[in-house]
Amino acid sequence: MSPPIGNKSESGAARFAGSASSGILELAIFHPVDTVAKRLMSNQSKLWISGRAFAENKAAVDQVVFKEAANAGFFKKWASLFPGLGFAAGYKVAQRVYKFGGQPFVRDYFNSHHRDLFVGTFGEKTGKTMMHATAGSVVGIGEIALLPLDVLKIKRQTNPEAFRGRGFLTIVKDEGMGLYRGAGWTAARNAPGSFALFGGSAFVKEYIFHLDDYSGATFFQNFCSSIGGAVASITVAAPLDVVKTRIQNRNFDNPESGAKIIKDLIKHEGFGGFFKGLTPKILVVGPKLIFSFTVAQQLIPVFHKFFEGQK
Repeated sequence: MSPPIGNKSESGAARFAGSASSGILELAIFHPVDTVAKRLMSNQSKLWISGRAFAENKAAVDQVVFKEAANAGFFKKWASLFPGLGFAAGYKVAQRVYKFGGQPFVRDYFNSHHRDLFVGTFGEKTGKTMMHATAGSVVGIGEIALLPLDVLKIKRQTNPEAFRGRGFLTIVKDEGMGLYRGAGWTAARNAPGSFALFGGSAFVKEYIFHLDDYSGATFFQNFCSSIGGAVASITVAAPLDVVKTRIQNRNFDNPESGAKIIKDLIKHEGFGGFFKGLTPKILVVGPKLIFSFTVAQQLIPVFHKFFEGQK
């Protein structure tokens, strides 16, 4: 067996600390942006109609984006973009720790036990990139374990009526496995999305910056590689992301299958409906992913050096 490809392995504590810090910072800055994107994706009517007065079009957009606060002042409108912050905090930090902190463990496993398969199939450089991408895809599929928190976060952002009169524990008790509704679609969306995220990032580091040790990347190199991974991931996952969001934002007592959602979407909105919200997502959620991925990639080696220095 050939020796493992030479990326340095950071400690588990460093991976946890770096990815958790990434999730916390992302949440503080981007939660309102995420709320807007989710509400736009969940909307099934045409918001901006040519020939209609600007004020009427703006009012329609405000109603979707700000809901009950559509006619309120600026600060109330802004506050309305922070629904479900508790769910969002739990989900976002857990997700980033799992994904950004977990992918390196899967990559290390592939590097130690299946390196010959990747290198023999794809060659040295491409095999290294594919190893990162495949590890990301495996972690992305396993992310469905966190689905209940994601479901509750999305419902709180887009369908707050589903929570009226019910607390968190009551909802978990009442819904049970129903909180895993859309798990198959989520896995189908996460597998290619995470593959593209980690694969795109590794591609940039390998073929553009010619890095041998990815953990030694500079901030600029991490930033550029995160752009490559994030844009690829968002584009690849967009159609299934729309389906997943619509499955999850239905009322608890009125679920709808993914197949029916796809059928109705094509019938009423055309194939363009699969890319609803893609523009705002690339413009605002893209930077969110780029930010968190860059921060995680930058901080994990920093924490590793810090923790190692404490020994």
